[in-house]
Amino acid sequence: MVTRASDEGRVVLTGVGLVTPVGNDVETTWRALLEGKSGGAPITQFEVTPDFDVRFACEVKGFEPEQYMDRKEVKRTDRFAQFALAASQQAVRAAGLEEQLDSIDKDRVGVLIGSGIGGIATFEEQARTMVERGPKRISPFFVPMFIPDIAAGHVSMRYGFRGPNFATVSACASSAHAVGEAYRMIQRGEADVMIAGGAEATVTPMTIAGFANMKALSTRNDSPETASRPFDATRDGFVLGEGAGTLVLERLTHARRRGAPILAELVGFGQSADAYHLTAPAPEGAGAQLAMRAALRDAGIGPEAVGYINAHGTSTPMNDLNETLAVKAVFGEHARKLVMGSTKSMTGHLLGAAGAVEAVICALVVKEGKIPPTINFSSPDPACDLDYAHNRMVEREVEYAASNSFGFGGHNVTLILRRFEE
Repeated sequence: MVTRASDEGRVVLTGVGLVTPVGNDVETTWRALLEGKSGGAPITQFEVTPDFDVRFACEVKGFEPEQYMDRKEVKRTDRFAQFALAASQQAVRAAGLEEQLDSIDKDRVGVLIGSGIGGIATFEEQARTMVERGPKRISPFFVPMFIPDIAAGHVSMRYGFRGPNFATVSACASSAHAVGEAYRMIQRGEADVMIAGGAEATVTPMTIAGFANMKALSTRNDSPETASRPFDATRDGFVLGEGAGTLVLERLTHARRRGAPILAELVGFGQSADAYHLTAPAPEGAGAQLAMRAALRDAGIGPEAVGYINAHGTSTPMNDLNETLAVKAVFGEHARKLVMGSTKSMTGHLLGAAGAVEAVICALVVKEGKIPPTINFSSPDPACDLDYAHNRMVEREVEYAASNSFGFGGHNVTLILRRFEE
């Protein structure tokens, strides 16, 4: 039986929202993940000429921003912020907040939405305008369309939430940092509710070319749907994805008072730096180890309590190897008893949005007792020898699930979610 004092410090998830390459809402995405559907396909958002080494991605499909905002707002909003608004609206509705806006204290509701790159499509378009038509033709909406913090601003303005409001930017750990920092703000008493997550829309010519030229992307142009193959011996790079994930984090006592649904509990947040290299992970995942150990300490649990890890699992040779080594170092013999899957095999890598999307997935895993597969496995890698749920969905009760997010620059975050119990 928990005490009233401990209840005050507990943070729960009361709503989630998703826009991903395999579904434009939570239900569709979750069903597609359990069925092992790939979001990889040829790029449609711009004309891909033969001089592009990579001509495919995991795009969001059939997204209609007019479902979430009026046409004038759509024209003045970059795609990444449209995703953020869509996922946030889903989460706010699922949490039952939308019908309670007049009764909650909006000064105590904040928004943290991370993005690694922000409105890059707008930036590229306006750069072309500058070169071709001159400075007088630059849109007055250019700056507020591309800055990464604008997604959090849009969400706060949509609902009148006046609590803490900003963006986190730490490459592929951006939205994991947003979730973790929102968790801390509630624990510190700075807010009762935080809308936290991340959004990214980077399927653009410069982004594809930049990642391709640094040899980070898979070049399987003949088979986009099988290109993302985490922990497989034939992996050759990640597949760029886009989308958004949003979580409504709430003080347990506040959630109870308003009769909110509770999906899961956030119990651990660990973060670290590699202090090693611009893009390569530290040997044996040394920085990742620090983040995982810190999250376990924060959750007050031992390694043996964790049943599932949603791996960063990008499908790059170095990441998958070093993450495997890091998990072995932290979890010891228990590493062979848990499942460490990578849903990036289906969604691709959503960069700054990945951490939030995968935190939502962890919440669904502990709630439903189902673990999505890691698809596209064909060739075992002797150095990656844990249980990655390759090509199979696993039904298993999971009390604690961990989500790893690692970003260029050596940023590491681990979040731990727990199946909710009174």
